[in-house]
Amino acid sequence: MNLLTRLPALTLLLAAAPLAFALSSVELDVNGRITPSACSVSLSDNGLVDHDKILATTLHPSEFTVLPNQQMGLSISCEGLVLFALVGIDNKRESSLAPDYFYGLGMNPHAPDERLGSVSLSLRGPVGDSQPMQTLTSSDQGASWKPEPNMYPRLLMGFARAGDTLPAPIRQLVASLRVDTSISPANTLTLHEEVPLDGSITLDLRYL
Repeated sequence: MNLLTRLPALTLLLAAAPLAFALSSVELDVNGRITPSACSVSLSDNGLVDHDKILATTLHPSEFTVLPNQQMGLSISCEGLVLFALVGIDNKRESSLAPDYFYGLGMNPHAPDERLGSVSLSLRGPVGDSQPMQTLTSSDQGASWKPEPNMYPRLLMGFARAGDTLPAPIRQLVASLRVDTSISPANTLTLHEEVPLDGSITLDLRYL
């Protein structure tokens, strides 16, 4: 959404930039990756978790308020058998209370030093090519893997058949993505005005 709104401004800025001097040579870079097959990732509900309005008076004064968890369908479809992993990228990392474990929920716009809370992700019941799968995570870029249902920020999450210790190539995968949201204790927040929750997470598919 932000990209679409910024593109026209970027185009105008480039067109208006003055040419200070002429160069006798210029470099051109060509990037890309050759992959065996392309994959697409999709989430139900357009990837939106909406907790609607939450009354400030219902928040716990000194403990985190845990909101009802929400689950959405995750689907990965590849043109052929592909070895891949998912990585959760926290677009609000500066607001996370524990960046290695939880995703941020944004900062309070009325008190910019206040972190609003935490989001955690986990995958449940993955099925790959009609077979039950287990989730594995790697903190060393795929050198080693261990069973783990939680999708921690920046870790690789792969999918293996039951009992296997390495991810397997998959053509089609479906799973339930569980989203757990907690709001910081009310006594740590300034709540005299409406405060929007502002978590943003990217699920990035990486070819292994």
